[in-house]
Amino acid sequence: HVQLVESGGGSVQAGGSLRLSCAASGYTYSSYCKGWFRQAPGKEREGVAAIDSDGSTSYADSVKGRFTISQDNAKNTLYLQMNSLKPEDTAMYYCAAAIGYCWGGVTFGYWGQGTQVTVS
Repeated sequence: HVQLVESGGGSVQAGGSLRLSCAASGYTYSSYCKGWFRQAPGKEREGVAAIDSDGSTSYADSVKGRFTISQDNAKNTLYLQMNSLKPEDTAMYYCAAAIGYCWGGVTFGYWGQGTQVTVS
């Protein structure tokens, strides 16, 4: 049974930083495609960043140069370092995992409960 638990959200002023964590259990974490998504009130969920088992990454244009996705396979943990935060980054952030190669087309079937990020 795959479980993902996010932490690290909070309230921050524009220009500030936060680091989100996603602790995984129940599977060989390193072999999965992993990603961060976000959903703001009244908006559709959008992909923020993804990282594959080989360490290759991809980012939404809106966060390129400000956010960094990383993983610690020994700790079964995914991270999202968010710098230069803007009010438009305010959303519920979710981590997710998928079986398969990120860039070959995957369906994220495992989701965390979300952590709120508010930028004022």
